[in-house]
Amino acid sequence: MPDIKYEIVKELGVLAEGRNGWTKELNLVSWNDREPKYDLREWAPDHEKMAKGITLSNEEAAELKKLLNAIRDL
Repeated sequence: MPDIKYEIVKELGVLAEGRNGWTKELNLVSWNDREPKYDLREWAPDHEKMAKGITLSNEEAAELKKLLNAIRDL
């Protein structure tokens, strides 16, 4: 499997921390030198290892925000 290149462009926030020290984070990440996307996944403390996660374009993140705001307003 080829190496995956990534750069955390901006750390937006930590949602939770596990007992193992890994943190679930929302970041802006550039994967393989592409345009940065919103990224939600668990990271090791040194950001050298990561779990599976999801990436969202600006448009997808805006739609998710609308959905989350609607849930909050219930």
